[in-house]
Amino acid sequence: MTALVTGSAGGIGSAIVTKLRAEGFEVQELDLVNGFDVSDPQAWEHIGSVDLACLNAGVLTGESEVAVMTDAQYRRAVGVNVDGVVFGVRRLDRVMPKGSTIVVTASLAGLTGVPDDPIYGLTKHAVVGFVRSVAPQLAGRGIRIQAVCPGWADTALTTDEFKQELGERGFRLLQPWEVAEGVWVAYKSEGTGEAWVVQPGREPLLYEFKGVPGPR
Repeated sequence: MTALVTGSAGGIGSAIVTKLRAEGFEVQELDLVNGFDVSDPQAWEHIGSVDLACLNAGVLTGESEVAVMTDAQYRRAVGVNVDGVVFGVRRLDRVMPKGSTIVVTASLAGLTGVPDDPIYGLTKHAVVGFVRSVAPQLAGRGIRIQAVCPGWADTALTTDEFKQELGERGFRLLQPWEVAEGVWVAYKSEGTGEAWVVQPGREPLLYEFKGVPGPR
């Protein structure tokens, strides 16, 4: 069995790589540190077929105030968090075999408000919406796609100052291996277009979307 993991050099990415290798996968690691930019559509054109793709790369803007956020901060967040998923899914849809699976690392910020980084919240809402919306057409070609929505995790993305602030607010950070376990649960699920919540002290939980009222 073969797999790829984007953002593989980060805390969550490396934990996913470790988990998949322990489960017997041959894993291709894709990260900016080894020259792979998920936001570059041409980079994806060199990616071949795998049985499991974990689209995990993600960044924060580092800015809570929209009024002072720079264009570069905004573009980088959208480029990595949204374009990196869309370009990846587009390529993988063309090359993956029937029975394969894509698991996207979204965030709890894709299911709720995140005042600490509104643009990060925007991108993760986009990712969750994209996974749910693209799932039916992928299913028609025999490919499943899932989203994993972890809370804040203890990685290099969360600064010491932010970790301290979260602790003072009563939040316990996830460990990267806990997110990797959530990815595995989403992969093993028989569903598609699902969102799996990963929170400290809980088993990965399938999020139930309530839907919207119909016309009168």
